[in-house]
Amino acid sequence: MKQLLVKYSVILLASISFLASANVSEISKTDPYVMIEEVSKITFDRFAREEKQIKENPELLKDIVREELMPHIFYQYAALKVLGNYRKGASKEDLKSFIIAFREYLITSYAQVFTLYEHQRVEFEPAKKIDKQKIVMVGVDIIDENRPPINIKFKVRKNSKTNEWQAFDLVAEGISLLDAKQKELRSILAQNGVAEVTEMLKVKSARKIVFKKDEDVDAKLKEQEASE
Repeated sequence: MKQLLVKYSVILLASISFLASANVSEISKTDPYVMIEEVSKITFDRFAREEKQIKENPELLKDIVREELMPHIFYQYAALKVLGNYRKGASKEDLKSFIIAFREYLITSYAQVFTLYEHQRVEFEPAKKIDKQKIVMVGVDIIDENRPPINIKFKVRKNSKTNEWQAFDLVAEGISLLDAKQKELRSILAQNGVAEVTEMLKVKSARKIVFKKDEDVDAKLKEQEASE
């Protein structure tokens, strides 16, 4: 499991690395392949520009994710996918609160992933023809000299309300990040319901960002988990 999380981290890092050299308004939202590449460039360019400040205050990574990445994540759809059938018994207010908490949880999770960035190289697969598909898979190869290349796929969905493409899932070695999260939360949802999981996500979202180069990084993360 730990190796899988590391791979996901490397994947998310590099994929975001092409999300950082233009403003949100300049990013193409009509082509999922172009969108993924442009967003990645924008995000990592900003990471490089603010690297010194980030090292001094790792919480700035949350701002970068919130401002550069999240506008292109279909987190509402992802949140409801994670809930699955458990959303049927929840009130509209509970669902709204869960979606907001899930968004903040993603921000913290992605921000922590950014601490693993070591200038990995990313190669995107050539764009394919899109007919009437509402969901497409955008393939990416993460090139790291210290390990074999990692192939991942972004699941990107066309928002029926805006007709814009947004990413909502990440698949690495055949394992969906959303599916994994759904399995993790299933027992809690079954026993305690949506409101309880929402509160849990709020606590996890408040975690401080820790750089892996800190000698006591594992201890810091475990300490935060123990206090939740």
